[in-house]
Amino acid sequence: MVATSYYALSSVFPMLDRIIPYLPQSEGWLGYWQLLVATTAVFNSLQNFLTLKLTKRIYDKTAVVTPLQARTFAVWTLTSAVVRFYAAYNINNKALYDMALFTYLIAFGHFSSELLIFKSAKINAGVLSPCIVSTTSLIWMFQQYEYYVRS
Repeated sequence: MVATSYYALSSVFPMLDRIIPYLPQSEGWLGYWQLLVATTAVFNSLQNFLTLKLTKRIYDKTAVVTPLQARTFAVWTLTSAVVRFYAAYNINNKALYDMALFTYLIAFGHFSSELLIFKSAKINAGVLSPCIVSTTSLIWMFQQYEYYVRS
């Protein structure tokens, strides 16, 4: 089925033939998800290095969003992206799988604590998006652990 879908898509999108060798080569969709989330995180990091505009949308008290805080957040997000990139291409490696899983746990902990405990974030797309991505990723990774990490 995957091969049929690929050939149907490659006739519509000829550029796919050039991209396929660079995508994760593992079974299942989790590697692709890791790659998508990692790529998004790189763009988020760049945004945090360049401007405070989007970061200020997340937090309720925009005075706490400083250039230093944004750059620190950018480095943390970039570090998570690197771990997720490695996990995307080595999804069967237990150590990398576990590290990627922890990046989502840390992200969930950060955003939910800013929202619920510290009350520095407001409920909007800026804070809900990482909460949804981290929760979805955690559930998916916990449920598929044995499939990807064959002990």
